[in-house]
Amino acid sequence: QVQVVESGGGLVQPGGSLRLSCAVSGTFFRLYPMGWYRQAPGKQRELIARITSDGITNYDTSVKGRFTISRDNAQNMVYLQMNSLNPEDTAVYYCNHDDGRAGAGLTYWGKGTLVTVSS
Repeated sequence: QVQVVESGGGLVQPGGSLRLSCAVSGTFFRLYPMGWYRQAPGKQRELIARITSDGITNYDTSVKGRFTISRDNAQNMVYLQMNSLNPEDTAVYYCNHDDGRAGAGLTYWGKGTLVTVSS
């Protein structure tokens, strides 16, 4: 079980930016691929960004070119820089392991952090 605390969400205007942070518990954090997921109202949770233990990244087409995932293994932190936000990005954002199955095999989730993109 990975314990995470997501933060950094809030209300932002279209075209704006936010930086989300994820503090991860566990001694061996640096060994695990991590991901950011999001869940919009009435929709299923989806994986939008992933990063391997050594920093290789991959993005869903919906966010590629706008979002950047990064990690600091020394600090047990994962980040998501979100630029050019649009209303379709409104969702609760979660940090968790990347299990290679878009999170389908994960059983523990934190509370997430809400991002609202609106004028």
